[in-house]
Amino acid sequence: MHSTDGSDVLLFPLQSGDEVAVVAASSALDNTDNLRRGISILDSWGLRIRPDVISQRRWGYLAGRDEERLRDFQAVPNAALLACARGGWGAARLLEQPFAWQPGWLLGFSDVTALLCARMAAGVCGGVHGPLITTLADEPEWSQQRLHDLLFGHALPDLQGVPWRGGVAVGPLLTLNLTVASHLIGSPFLPDLRGVVLVIEDIGEAPYRLDRMLTQWRLAGLLQSLAGLGFGRFLDCDDASGSAGFSLEEVLRERSDDLGIPVVGNLLVGHGPGGNAALPVGAIATLDGDQGVLRVGANPGVRPARLQPQ
Repeated sequence: MHSTDGSDVLLFPLQSGDEVAVVAASSALDNTDNLRRGISILDSWGLRIRPDVISQRRWGYLAGRDEERLRDFQAVPNAALLACARGGWGAARLLEQPFAWQPGWLLGFSDVTALLCARMAAGVCGGVHGPLITTLADEPEWSQQRLHDLLFGHALPDLQGVPWRGGVAVGPLLTLNLTVASHLIGSPFLPDLRGVVLVIEDIGEAPYRLDRMLTQWRLAGLLQSLAGLGFGRFLDCDDASGSAGFSLEEVLRERSDDLGIPVVGNLLVGHGPGGNAALPVGAIATLDGDQGVLRVGANPGVRPARLQPQ
């Protein structure tokens, strides 16, 4: 993806009456009821939702041809929020074409990791790793409220995890799906990770495959450059075969213990029940490995920088 320089793209918190465009970067929709339920949540926040034009669109397993899905992101210059409908696969295919980032917020996770990473790599703010439209209605109340507060410019509560390795790290925050981001290594769409507080999540990957991916990141020198590392939820990633081997937690701990940085596990981020805490991509964050806490901001109560378009 060739992107405009994001240095002049500034960001407003949302306000009641702002316009939201529901976009589809990835797989075709298979549950329009969940889409409607998610849209109703945004509507209850006083946001204006553009008419849904994506729910019946399909090209194979994708939510339309690449050029159709790309247009979703480039034909809505007045939308304050681009909210991704679902994950699956397909977002990275859009990175093969020239892409002019629109100012405003971009919300999603899972396969949307490809776009969140590319946006940060281009220096454009406003990415939010958080619920998709089709998962939003099933999020617990605290998670829905957290997303609302992030988008509308309110302070976020600390996110509690489990301390795995002590120390305190401060740096730009990036949250991603490990499998999706691993396929960006070697491309210009994985951001510079030096000094970053990285939070990783995944779904449906056996421990040995997570080991393989984390080893690739280590061989590329990516994990060694981090300021801090957090692990979110890894749904259906433990080996259920009963065969002897390493557990999920053993792999995550062993592949991160010698990095010499704070590490926090069991953060409520990613796939699965319990909530997918919305996190602003690129905002300064503090990872406290002594207390097992992830905080948006360098100090308690500090909010991410707010910017506005020219």
